[in-house]
Amino acid sequence: MTANTLHPRGVFCAAATPLTADYAPDHRPFVAHAGRLIAEGCDGVALLGTTGEANSFSLAQRKALLEATVEAGVAPGKLMPGTGVAAISETIDLTRHALSLGVTTVVMLPPFYYKGVTDDGLFAAYAEVIERVGDARLRVVLYHIPQVSGVPIPHGLIERLRARYPETVTGIKDSSGDLANHVAMIDRFPGFAVLTGADPLLLTLLPKGGAGCITATSNVCAADLAFIFRNAADPARAEAVAAAQARVVAARERTVGPRQMASIKALLADATGDAGWLRLCPPLTALSAEERRALLGA
Repeated sequence: MTANTLHPRGVFCAAATPLTADYAPDHRPFVAHAGRLIAEGCDGVALLGTTGEANSFSLAQRKALLEATVEAGVAPGKLMPGTGVAAISETIDLTRHALSLGVTTVVMLPPFYYKGVTDDGLFAAYAEVIERVGDARLRVVLYHIPQVSGVPIPHGLIERLRARYPETVTGIKDSSGDLANHVAMIDRFPGFAVLTGADPLLLTLLPKGGAGCITATSNVCAADLAFIFRNAADPARAEAVAAAQARVVAARERTVGPRQMASIKALLADATGDAGWLRLCPPLTALSAEERRALLGA
């Protein structure tokens, strides 16, 4: 399998979710945001992930947001919802629901409540979901974010899943920030799409065989990431790519940290004029007015 046939491949935004006053996903501004991201060059929108505060929503709320996005005209092939939750039965339910809407690629956390579980246990969890969903259209992107989930995706597990489900388990989102881990997976698993969750690593990983990125900062710098992805190998555009990379790194540095989601939402509120973007679901909290002024003035 060549780099061009990796699936998924491209720049995908780990989309933030605007909230109503009662902390439910606000469909109208989300759909508008998804449309802007695609217009700016994103190959797709990875909604209902960490940046999207998905684990603060009920199953009904998650389903309703995905339904509203598809019904508003966003192509199902452009969407990669997160469907991995702590309960296997609910992961199956969310995954089947996505497939019912024509959405075939999902990003799937491992069951994350119990820590220190074995590779055998994680393999069984993913196998149960894949086999009980039982749909040949399904494509699963594993989600490695151990600093949040507390449950890493070991290489031995990837090897077993690829051996059993080579047409289904097609990629991984690596949000560890560990460049060596990205490169090791690219080298060890030819044909497996390794997508970084760290925006600045995209340019480094593309010539090594990386498949692209699924990132939070792309909420505010999608056009630059898309430009890098499409032009990184063109010597004639090296200077423009370097400039875009500098802007991406600056955007990342501006927002990264324990208040990343609050910072991204503050920037989106400023860009859209919609104060609803400022809301986060507790226990997450919005930036103070002083913090927002400092961020916007940076």
